Amino acid sequence: MTGTAERPSGKSNDQTTGQSGGTPSTADVDPKIRRRVTALALAAAVGGFLFGFDSSVINGAVDAIGEQFGLTAFIQGFAVAIALLGCAVGAYLAGNLADRFGRLRVMLIGAILFFVSSVGAALAFGVVDFMVWRVIGGLGIGIASVVAPTYIAEVVPALVRGRLASFQQLAITIGIFAALLSDALLAGFDGKDGASQILLGLEAWRWMFLVGVIPSVVYGILALRLPESPRYLLAKGDTETATGVITTVVPKAEVKEEVARIRKSIDEDRENEKKATLRGSALGLAPVVWIGLALSVFQQFVGINVIFYYSTTLWNAVGFKDSFLISVISSVINVAVTFIAIAFVDKVGRRPMLIVGSAAMAVTLGLMAVSFSQAQTDGDAVSLPAPWGIIALLAANGFVVAFGATWGPLVWVLLGEIFPNRIRAKALGVAASAQWIANFLITVSFPAISELSLVLAYGLYAAFAALSFFFVFFFVPETKGVKLEDVGGLVFGRSKKKAAATT
Repeated sequence: MTGTAERPSGKSNDQTTGQSGGTPSTADVDPKIRRRVTALALAAAVGGFLFGFDSSVINGAVDAIGEQFGLTAFIQGFAVAIALLGCAVGAYLAGNLADRFGRLRVMLIGAILFFVSSVGAALAFGVVDFMVWRVIGGLGIGIASVVAPTYIAEVVPALVRGRLASFQQLAITIGIFAALLSDALLAGFDGKDGASQILLGLEAWRWMFLVGVIPSVVYGILALRLPESPRYLLAKGDTETATGVITTVVPKAEVKEEVARIRKSIDEDRENEKKATLRGSALGLAPVVWIGLALSVFQQFVGINVIFYYSTTLWNAVGFKDSFLISVISSVINVAVTFIAIAFVDKVGRRPMLIVGSAAMAVTLGLMAVSFSQAQTDGDAVSLPAPWGIIALLAANGFVVAFGATWGPLVWVLLGEIFPNRIRAKALGVAASAQWIANFLITVSFPAISELSLVLAYGLYAAFAALSFFFVFFFVPETKGVKLEDVGGLVFGRSKKKAAATT
């Protein structure tokens, strides 16, 4: 899932905003410390790479799997999407597991699950055991999607936390690129073209999954070598080890202050857990929870994962011969535009970028729908006549740009900011679950809908993009420069004003 679960869950405001509340830390200018924390963030972000790789490795294999196992469109879509159910469960369990067993042990569990899934899916005998292995992989990815950014947020100093936390999103996009590139290389092995060819006794699509063994092993080794999160160590009473870790990532003069700050944060979180409730007057939930849910659902209902799960199938279906190359180019664009969000989110603001992104997505998806309405059929061959093939291709990549620069990363920025401390853990869990489920629904439905009409499929996604424009315009507050403890007031205050105006 592009842009899913890339924020720490349930941490207090000093953990998510990158504000320590004290004087500026020399950690921002100390080269030794900067190199150390950058290395830790990069290592932990390998979990994001697994996330992106798993999201797109199925892209090059989906047609071959459908042919080999004789799948209907619905079952084929379900086989692709079922991993997302595992992701939802893994993400839901990750927080509690990390608090009980530690961040690094849970990272290792995620690596093992993904390793087992990569081997199992590659050697699957039929569609049933293939789906079982994909669910197991989804559990690992769901765990990594939560634990990796949490670890980064808890280990790196406050002044560089926002920038280094963005490594997770960047790693996801690089993972998507790596999966599509390896798929393209394997499908074109020995000059042939197709994922069903035999390579060393196995079909190419099986090798596509086996490649996932490499990043899972790397992630597992890193999990064994990284220092444990000082927050977890202090929560378990291991002050000596926690202090040792903190000494390596902040200046010595600030170690005691940092230990005291983390202890205070832990005590506040424990107190907040007693007060946490998502209930409110808006259909049983607080308004801010509904905003978080809607942001999560809209992010997926615009159909971004159709591009990364089915783009090869899509371009093949409308007559493009270099479908793998097109998918790889789209993934490169996705990596590049992530830097746009990183560069402008704290300058322009969340709300304007989301509004522009919604408008751009609605236009580009609408152009794709119009383009596919011009498709011509000659026997079993389908093609897009000039200039509609080029328009569809440009529109698809324009959609990737619009999403990758705005809704992809910014939804998770907002979800990390809009929830009050007392409900952040629960609300983020609900929002993340909604996002995985929405991703599942879009992914499983696309093959069946596209068989009826690609125009209908992309018309629906364009409609959801248009709806997201109005939703952000009327309901989403701007959180740029607002302290976390004050953001909830923007939402609740707005709803109270509306109530007062109607009475």
